[in-house]
Parts: sequence; structure tokens; C-alpha cells
Amino acid sequence: MSENKKGGMWSALTSPAKAALGVLLLGGFIAGVIFWGGFNTALEKTNEEEFCISCHEMRDNVYMELKETIHYTNRSGVRATCPDCHVPREWVYKIIRKIQASKEVWGKITGKIDTREKFEAHRFEMAAREWARMKANDSRECRNCHDFESMDYSEQGKRAFNEHETALASGEKTCIDCHKGIAHQLPDMSGVEGWDN
Repeated sequence: MSENKKGGMWSALTSPAKAALGVLLLGGFIAGVIFWGGFNTALEKTNEEEFCISCHEMRDNVYMELKETIHYTNRSGVRATCPDCHVPREWVYKIIRKIQASKEVWGKITGKIDTREKFEAHRFEMAAREWARMKANDSRECRNCHDFESMDYSEQGKRAFNEHETALASGEKTCIDCHKGIAHQLPDMSGVEGWDN
């Protein structure tokens, strides 16, 4: 390459306008990496059980109920935590769920469920919303741990065998249709039309 062409290319890259654009692009890239790293770190922190039970509304109500179930203590030693059942693993669905969860944060801020009595008064509303979400996504979070294709029906009771082989296999029902209250107490549903236990 001739000396004249080298000088011309270098001067074109070092002109004030191009240098400023380069600095701006490099700064934007670095800021983007820092923002993404911070965002992802914060997102993952909100997917830890410690975060979920950091407010007394969850710790003193549904977490205490979870501790009494097979999802918390069982012969295999596998424990489901709050995010395992309430936050999808796939990134897009996780973000959607986090946006939906902002309503729960609003309930915390406004004190809508800050006492046991208020929590119980709204339990059906909260449970119904969660059941509807799980029904709509075909119990996606249940299937993170419970692989329908790997179930050994011969090890199941007659009723479970029949339900899994018919309604679940045909797609007529999903996990939450039959397993409401599996990890938390059912709300008082007396007098609620269209809801059966």
C-alpha cells in the first residue's frame, strides 16, 4: 500500500467527526453491556426464593403453607421453590410474567394484602388469576419438573392413571385443572359459581 493511501485512510479515521462517532459507538456498546448485565442480574435476583419471601405477606401466608407440602419436603429431597412454580424458565415468558407480577408489587405497596385477614379476603381472586394463567399456558411451570411423556402409569393409582391417560393425554385438561391446592391452601370457594374443587 502506498504511503499516500495509508495516510489518507488514517486521516479519514481520525477526523474529529469520525472519532466522535467511534467514541459514541464504543461508549454506547459499553453502556449497553453494563445495562444488560445489571438488568439480567436484577431479574435473576427476583427469581430467588429469598426475594419471594422477603415480604411478610408471602412469608407468613403461602410460604408457610408450602412448607407443609410434598413440594417442600419429600423422600427424593427435591424441593420446588416459589419461582419454580410461578416463573417460566424461557426468557420471553419470564419477562411477561414479571410484568404481570407488577400487580402483586402494587398490592404490597398499597397494603391490599398486608394482614392475614386481607390476604384471606383476596385469596380466591389471587388463586383464580394464577389458575387461569397456568391453564392458559398448559401448566408450563409444572412441566419443568413433571415430564408427562416419562410418567410410568403403572406406578400410579387407578384414578390418577385414568385421568392422566385420558384427559391429560388428550389435551382436554392440564395439570392445574386437577391439582389446585397442591402447594397452597385452597381459598374459600363456597358460593362461587363455576368453580369446583
